[in-house]
Amino acid sequence: MSDAPLRLGLVGCGRLAELGYARAAQAAAGVEIVAVADPDRARRGLLAGKLGASAHAGLDQLVGAGPLDGIVICTPPEDHEQTAVGAARAGLRALVEKPPAPDAAGALRIAALRPAPWLGFNRRFDQGLALEHQLPPDGDLSLNMVLHYRRKSWRPVARGDDAMLDLAPHLIDLALFLTASLPLAVRATSTRERAGLVLATTRAEAKIECATNMAHHELVEIRGADGRRLGRAERGGRLSGILGRVTPRAHPLVRSLTLQLEAYGRALRGADRGPLATAGEGAAVMRVLDAARRSDAIGGETVAVEGVTVQR
Repeated sequence: MSDAPLRLGLVGCGRLAELGYARAAQAAAGVEIVAVADPDRARRGLLAGKLGASAHAGLDQLVGAGPLDGIVICTPPEDHEQTAVGAARAGLRALVEKPPAPDAAGALRIAALRPAPWLGFNRRFDQGLALEHQLPPDGDLSLNMVLHYRRKSWRPVARGDDAMLDLAPHLIDLALFLTASLPLAVRATSTRERAGLVLATTRAEAKIECATNMAHHELVEIRGADGRRLGRAERGGRLSGILGRVTPRAHPLVRSLTLQLEAYGRALRGADRGPLATAGEGAAVMRVLDAARRSDAIGGETVAVEGVTVQR
């Protein structure tokens, strides 16, 4: 295969594309975004201008405009499946942003596509890379996981999802990835802006806290069975916010999305994909989320996670 950068299309030109993928694509080695699509003329024009890419109203026009090697899908979750089906019909192996779909049924249909997409769980390329080599290969673990941000400061283009769908998939996936384990049961309570889960896996217990109405704070802390801390990765918090206003920095998404795009490019070339998630792993995450919603509906009682057989 040629060493020329792979030509990618980007479908969905919201804030994630603008603040994350557009900047990441300019920094990533081995790939370039050459075409974008969005029904909103202003949004697709903005991204096309930033990237020097062609702009299209939808997937069909994007695919028909010229040869592509892959497609990045970051439309709203309810549109992921339809777009992924279109990419597969065009023979393109897509990268679908998390969550793969609003529920496990949609995620399983996406996983059944051929060629099967990969999933964009970018925290694997951030906290995941920082922590995975610090953990022993066996032994029970406990995880404390936090992901907060203020949705208003993000200024989303489309309607925002609740905290359970917006943020919990990141931490569910990261817990399963870091512990190399399968989910067993979950209990959860939630409101639109906050969600709390306790996830039991074949190796670990993960306490997960998500909020869309609090200052940015990300924490993953892992302890062994004896309570000894084995690893910790943290970003944000009050002091970080103050420093960020004094010394503006690139959005923290950019680095992890850059690494994710590079891994996607390697995977498309048949090389080592690193921690890039499979569509099957995405379906496992959504089975956990479905069980968490059932738990929330019955007052936070423990609910078994059924049907997960994904192996790493």
